[in-house]
Amino acid sequence: MKVKNLLGRLSRRAWIVVGSATVVVVAAAVGVFVFLLPSQAQAQPVTQTSTASLETMQKVVSASGTVTPAVKEDLSFAVSGVVTEIDVAAGDIVEEGTVLARVDTLALNASLLDAEATLAEAEATLAGARDANDGSSAAKARVSAASAAVDVAESAVADAEAALDDAALRAPATGLITSVGISVGDRVTGGSSGSGTSSATTGGMPGASTASTSTTGSGTAFSLVSTDAWTVSVTVGETDVAHVEAGLQVELATSDGKEFFGTVAEVGVVPSTSSGSARYSVAIDVTGTGEGLFDGVSVDVDIVYERRIDVLTVPSAAVTTTDGVSTVTLIEENGSEREVQVEIGETSGSLTEILSGLEEGDEVLVSVFTPGEGNTGGFPGGGQGRFPGGDFELPDGFEPPSGGFPGEPGGNG
Repeated sequence: MKVKNLLGRLSRRAWIVVGSATVVVVAAAVGVFVFLLPSQAQAQPVTQTSTASLETMQKVVSASGTVTPAVKEDLSFAVSGVVTEIDVAAGDIVEEGTVLARVDTLALNASLLDAEATLAEAEATLAGARDANDGSSAAKARVSAASAAVDVAESAVADAEAALDDAALRAPATGLITSVGISVGDRVTGGSSGSGTSSATTGGMPGASTASTSTTGSGTAFSLVSTDAWTVSVTVGETDVAHVEAGLQVELATSDGKEFFGTVAEVGVVPSTSSGSARYSVAIDVTGTGEGLFDGVSVDVDIVYERRIDVLTVPSAAVTTTDGVSTVTLIEENGSEREVQVEIGETSGSLTEILSGLEEGDEVLVSVFTPGEGNTGGFPGGGQGRFPGGDFELPDGFEPPSGGFPGEPGGNG
């Protein structure tokens, strides 16, 4: 029994010693971590010089939108007849004025000849009335009536000529033929009761429909979207819309860095509140052909409502404002530095307007803060959120706690 108790006491004593040694080792490791850990580097100011220069400053309303073709039309014949030829197919790019298809002109020619005959008769009647004009009221009335008849006949001839010209359906703009809905031999009926409609835009907003026809095909002869005229529709808030008006210049940029220009074509007067706040539609016409744009491309939009040129500016980082007083550090010609008070105006991007206190060409000191050396996202020394200099090495024979140290991936805490 004594031997057993002695062994028990020895066993407990051994565990106490081992435990104490473990505590000492852990304390030593913590001491190394705390006292030998390099102090985290602070952001260090780096000074450089900059020149006060004349720049263009502008104010903009920013938005984003989607590019759409300026012309998106369903085209149909304005006259009746049988389709005699189709000159394009879906997928073709056509120039403005290109003949897309024709209908027979037999009836149209007959109508033109009849109108011309009527005009000739009216002109002969007018000539006779003038010859017989004896100055009486009746004679004068006959001349007036004959003259009016000539006017009506001339108008009929013009209409017949226009109808004959309409026998050839032409592209209203350069664009892509997206569909063909007629075939040779189809009879089309001109008029305003057909199914063909126009979604062409004027200033980016829905415009008026063109004359449409019904056909033995789909009701629309051709569908065309423009490839060299584009619009962008955006919405702006109730505060911003006060700065936007037709004719303002617009700067546009795609996500891949391509830049375009445009003008505000139309500003909506009735807001939409579907998003929970009042938003006004703004239609923008892209300037030029917009080469490189495509239907559905997203663009960032800056509507320039104020632009000033030759504005004296310095980097905003050169200006220090304390209690409403702004100063900059001026670099003299001999290299010495002198603090001068300046009056500042507006700020645009990283530039601040200088109203007084500096002249163009003056050198000023700019302080730029840069990150100090050390860790990124962890402890100084590149510990990556663990220990300085990499993984912390434990003394030989020391096992980490079950589950790892707090803060270790997969560890406790």
